[in-house]
Amino acid sequence: MGTLPRIVLTEEALREGMQIESVTITVDQKLALLDALVDSGIRRIVVGSFVSPKWTPQMGQIDELVRRIRPRPGVTYLALALNEKGRERMRAHVPPLTLERGVPETHGHMCPVFIKRNTNRTIQEQIAAWPGIVERAVASGARECGIGLSAPWGSNWSGPFTVDQRMAALEEQWGLWRATDVAVTQLTLADPMGWNVPHVVAADLDRIKARWPSITRFRLHLHDQRGLALTSIYAAITTLGPEDELEIDSTVGGIGGCPYCGNGRVAGMAPTEDLVQMLEEMGVATGIDLYKLVDAAWTASEILGRPLNGHVSNAGPLPYGDRLYPASMPLIETAGEAQHFRLGPTVYAGRPRPWDAGDLTPARR
Repeated sequence: MGTLPRIVLTEEALREGMQIESVTITVDQKLALLDALVDSGIRRIVVGSFVSPKWTPQMGQIDELVRRIRPRPGVTYLALALNEKGRERMRAHVPPLTLERGVPETHGHMCPVFIKRNTNRTIQEQIAAWPGIVERAVASGARECGIGLSAPWGSNWSGPFTVDQRMAALEEQWGLWRATDVAVTQLTLADPMGWNVPHVVAADLDRIKARWPSITRFRLHLHDQRGLALTSIYAAITTLGPEDELEIDSTVGGIGGCPYCGNGRVAGMAPTEDLVQMLEEMGVATGIDLYKLVDAAWTASEILGRPLNGHVSNAGPLPYGDRLYPASMPLIETAGEAQHFRLGPTVYAGRPRPWDAGDLTPARR
C-alpha cells in the first residue's frame, strides 16, 4: 500500500528460537527447518550466533550448521556475533553467510540489571564504548549511522521507563554523532522483556520522526511475553510512512526466549505466520506461501516436541477460493481436528453432523 513503509522481514527462529531450547536438537533438524522456511519464501534468515558455547550451548554446532547449508539463490543467510572473536569465526563462513554492510550504530540499554545478566557489562561500560564507535565510523568514511535502545519501555527488574528517559537516552547518542559529518538515519528498538504496548510504540515513533527527521530506517525486535508484539508491530507499520523502511524480526511459531529475562521460553516473538497473514491482509505482498510457512511451523513443533504459539499455524490461514471449508464438514472440537485445513478430512472422520448437509449451500464467490 502506498501509505505504508517498506517492510523487511527477518526470520529469527534458528537463532532467537533455538537459543533457549535443548542442546539435543541436531544439526539435521535445524537444516530441515531452514529448508522448510526457505521453501515457504522466507528470504532473510538468521541461522544462529557465533557465541561462547559455555553460555549458549545451543549454538555450539553453528560452524557445522553453516558448513552444511546449501544456499539457495535470492536468500540472505545471516548470523549474529557479539565480539571480534565471534566475527572472525563468522567471516570464515562467507559465503554462504552474508556480512551485511550495515551502518555503524551506538546502542544503549535502559536496564542496569538486564544488561549485566545478559552481556556481563554495565551501562557505564556500554556508554564508554560509544566514542570509539563514532571515531571508527568517521575514520572509515561512514556517511550514515544509527542509534538504538534495548528495553526502552520497561524491565522486569527495574519497572517501566518514561518517554523522557527514552528520548534522553537517544539524545545522548545523537549528540555524539552530531559533532561529526555522519548523519543519523537508523533506529533500533529491542524489547527483550516484552514491555511493548502498541499506542506507546506509535507515540514514540511519532516523537522520534519529529525530533530526527533524518531517521528513515527502523528496526523492531519485540518479544511477546504479554501477547502485544504483533499489535505493536501493526502500530509501527501504520505510524511510519512510505518514505520509511521497517525491518521486523519474528520467529515461526512464535518460538524463542531468553534465559536472563526471567521469562524463559515464554519470551517468544510474534509468530512469523501471523505476521505474514496480517501483512497480506493489509495489502503488503510478502512473496511468502502461507501454507508452506505453516508447514515450517509444524516442522518446528515436531522438532521441539510441543505445540507452538502461532494462531495461523493452529487455525489455518484465512481460507480463500478453493480452500473454503466444505459445507458438509462436521462439528470441529479439538485442536487436532482443526488441522483439517492441512491434513484433510481424515482428522474429523466420524464426528457428528447435527444438521441436514443437503440444506447447506456454500457461498463461494
